[in-house]
Amino acid sequence: MYRMSILTFLLDGTEGLNQIRCMELALVHDLAESLVGDITPFCGISKEEKKAMELKAMEDICKLIEPRGKRMMELFEEYEHGESPESRFVKDLDRLDMVMQAFEYEKRDNCLLKHQEFFDSTEGKFNHPFVKKLVNEIYEQRNSLAKAKGAVPPPKIEVPNMDNPETHAQPKAQTNGHHQPEHIENNLETSKSS
Repeated sequence: MYRMSILTFLLDGTEGLNQIRCMELALVHDLAESLVGDITPFCGISKEEKKAMELKAMEDICKLIEPRGKRMMELFEEYEHGESPESRFVKDLDRLDMVMQAFEYEKRDNCLLKHQEFFDSTEGKFNHPFVKKLVNEIYEQRNSLAKAKGAVPPPKIEVPNMDNPETHAQPKAQTNGHHQPEHIENNLETSKSS
């Protein structure tokens, strides 16, 4: 959220965007994650459940700062609906931040191209020309570095579809690839709570 907010300082007024509103949206857009965590498609939670959890978290946060909470909730809802030019720009910044972070991890951990799923999941979703320019620069740097180091992409990771609840069925706890008998699972739960 902080990096996205800092990126709004790069707006020069020619974009037709309200810079302060973009900054506010960037600061608020993921605030619910401070309570519910970063829910990804791999968490086994549908989009509807995720939205409900985040909305409840935002309501709780906003109650703590009334009467100013109303403004924060308006910004959160504006971002979620994605109808204003500013909210669409900040959604682009959110995707940009994900790509930047993935590339930073690849460089830090010397595992170029390992986080391809983050690049795949955002492919073709950038809309604002300013953000597209930054994304293209990241792609160029990443490809150049990967080529220089002889990196090859790992096998493609299949990202679960959050719209299909059937893909979220969580298997029971397993040990060495085998399901545990029910009485062992119950004993594990009992020992965890004691």
